[in-house]
Formats: sequence, structure tokens, C-alpha cells
Amino acid sequence: MSVFTRVTDSDVAAWLTRYAVGAARTLTPISEGIENTNYFLSTSEGEYVLTLFERIPAEDLPFYLNFTAHLSRSGVAVPMPIADRTGGLFSILNGRPAALTQRIAGRPNMSPSVSHCALVGRELGRLHNASRAFRTRISNKRGPGWTLSTSRAVRPFVSADQNALIESELKFQRERRQTRLPNGAIHADLFRDNVLFDGERLSGLIDFGFAATDEFAYDLAITANDWCVRPDGEFDEARLLALLSAYSRERPLTEAEQVAWPALLRAAAIRFWLSRLYDLHLPRAAELNTPHDPAVFENILRLRIKRPCYWPQSLDGSRETT
Repeated sequence: MSVFTRVTDSDVAAWLTRYAVGAARTLTPISEGIENTNYFLSTSEGEYVLTLFERIPAEDLPFYLNFTAHLSRSGVAVPMPIADRTGGLFSILNGRPAALTQRIAGRPNMSPSVSHCALVGRELGRLHNASRAFRTRISNKRGPGWTLSTSRAVRPFVSADQNALIESELKFQRERRQTRLPNGAIHADLFRDNVLFDGERLSGLIDFGFAATDEFAYDLAITANDWCVRPDGEFDEARLLALLSAYSRERPLTEAEQVAWPALLRAAAIRFWLSRLYDLHLPRAAELNTPHDPAVFENILRLRIKRPCYWPQSLDGSRETT
């Protein structure tokens, strides 16, 4: 959520005439994140988030925006996109596709407790259940093709040992994907900064810019690798069990998903290691941009390989069969 495209007060005032949300009062840039341009927008009638999509082509936006609208209507804690006077969910602002969503109360919790992890697991399970009724599909832009091309792009910037690890892991993941797992629309980036808490209440899941059709359990693995790790990259067992238990009560994993769990954690680790390497060494220009440290996920990948994390036996009884 960096600022790549500058928007002035007069820009947004003209653009807002297509919406029935009142007149603009304040426009505040949001500095966190690295993918899209985001502003907090206050109007005479409410509080909103203005997003300019920097990488997602306009033809793909109906998937993202209709998915979040579907989730919100299904009762998942997701902010509703705001339709303009024609019913459209986005239009062009300063040369970029732009959308408004409701701004929800709350802040990210960067030091989550066991109870926070349980709330996230429950809401992610509810998201995946609601996703089953969302029929639109779109390929994962950060899927196997992207990982291969990105690994080649970052090759000059990493050591021979790191290149060997990346190559070995990509080979492992190609073989793993020969087993088909339950899939549908997923968030694909449910890190701590993409969940808002209002006090102890989970108020919203945000930033669906990486949403795609992919494996549900892979989405859970992405979440676990961020929410349930200690600073050294190892899992905090209490937080991990809380996340997985709460998720499983909403959507029990199949036997195939449980078997694949250690490999899914590795897939999630290399995906974010590669993206962080790319953003660090091949950054885009932005007024506000704070790349994340790639070493965090390199360490997590090495740990998941060295000490595989298996699905907890205590949750086997909640297993689905298909």
C-alpha cells in the first residue's frame, strides 16, 4: 500500500462526482505495503479507502472486486466495495484503475496472541467456505510460472548456495502439485498487516490484491507462516494450534491436504522469499515504499525443510474425505 501514483484533492473531488458518497474532505496517503497506491478518504458522508491498482490490469479487476463483494454479502468480515452511480466497482483515476471500499474500524495487531490467531483461523475458514459459491476463477499471478521467472530475475543478486536452494525447492514444488487439492478463490496474502482488530474483535480482512484461484490449504499455510512464528522463524506451537483448530472447525481439511501440509508451508515460504528478493533488488519507484526483508522467508524455508511441520494429530478427527 505504497504511493506510486499521486492523487491531489482536486483529482479526487472530480472523480468522486460519479459516486453518491458526498464531497471529499481529507485525503491521506497510506505508506504501508508495496503493491498498490492507497489513501484514506473522508467525505461528508463517511470514511473510505481509495485504491489505485498499480499492477492488476483492468480486465482482472472484476474478479477481485466481485470476490470481496461476495464475501462481504456472505457475512465474512471484509469491507464492501462501493459501487458508483452506474453500478460499476472501479473506474480510471490518474491513468490507473481505482476503487472505493468502506473503511472499517480497527488496526493490525503485529504481536498476536493465541486468541488473535484463533480469530484469524476461524475467519479464513469462513472465507474459504464462502468461496465455494463464488464461481469466477482466475489463475494465480504468483503461481508456478511466476516463481520460475522471478527466480531467474533475482539470480544475479543471490549467492550460489541460495540459487541452489531456490532451484531445488521449485523442483520439489512442481512434483508436489501433481496432487490436486481442494481449491477456489483465496486471499493469498493474509499477513498480520492485512487483518484489522477493533479491540479484541476481528473487524476485517483487507487487501485482496493477490487473490486468485488456488489451493485453500496453501492459503492457510501462507497465514500460518506469518501469524504463528517466533522471531527465529520457528512456530509458536500454541498459536499454530489455535489457528489450525479454529480453521478446521469451519472447514476440516481432507486427508490429502493434511499429508501435503509440510510441503504447503514450504511453498508459502519460497513464494514470499522470491517476491521480497525481487522487490528489494528490482524495486519500482514510489513516493513511499518500504521493502520487506527477504531473509525472513529464506530462514523460514530452510527451517520448514530441516524440520517439517506435520498436521497435528489432534485435528485428524475433523478430516473431510474429499
